[in-house]
Amino acid sequence: MDVPNVRNFRDAGISSLKTGLLFRSGSLNRLTDAGVERIRELGIRTVIDLRSGAENDVWPGRKHGLEVRWIALPALPDRSGLKRMGLSDFSGFDGKDWPVDPGKLYPFMAIYAAPAIARLVKELTRPDVAPVVVQCAVGKDRTGLAMVVIQSLLGVAWPDIVANFVQSNIELALAAGPTSFVDEAGVTRYSHPVSEELLRSAMETITTDHGSLPAYLKTHGVMQEDLTMLRSLLLP
Repeated sequence: MDVPNVRNFRDAGISSLKTGLLFRSGSLNRLTDAGVERIRELGIRTVIDLRSGAENDVWPGRKHGLEVRWIALPALPDRSGLKRMGLSDFSGFDGKDWPVDPGKLYPFMAIYAAPAIARLVKELTRPDVAPVVVQCAVGKDRTGLAMVVIQSLLGVAWPDIVANFVQSNIELALAAGPTSFVDEAGVTRYSHPVSEELLRSAMETITTDHGSLPAYLKTHGVMQEDLTMLRSLLLP
């Protein structure tokens, strides 16, 4: 596998951000030699992995001889992973099933992926972390929402955000409809196309519950000084 769905924001027309620093991707566990070389060419320093512990057990993150730092920030209800992130209150996470229906998935992610998204923002404020690849299994849902939060914080125009987000439908051959895959438990599931409507449902959940993105992230430890640092590192 080459570097799957690795996208620089500027490639999607988001020219207001620095180029070559932040990429999103599907899982890098099956990189080919060509994919490894591409990661080297991009100068990637860090891989931030939003997959669950169960996914990592089946498809462990591999550095493929690359000198990269690998950071696990599970964006699924994953008690052990969240505990490693420092979360101690699990009352909202236990017993939650990851929805199959995309219409339910995106509001769910907005709520339960919040600790991972907040930690991702904090990691991106480190001056030595970029260039960075943020990955999940496919690179469109967990990673897609996390990147949209970051783009929104940086003031990217909504049409550009949506254009980058739905590009996954083309790159993952989803334009004609869902495609099947086998998950970490060996169960056949389906990867669904993404849409502006799904994205809006997640963002509306955030604003309804918290009022704003900064307030949403502050709940999980992201302060105004973190957002200021994020802008200084990723904006021209």
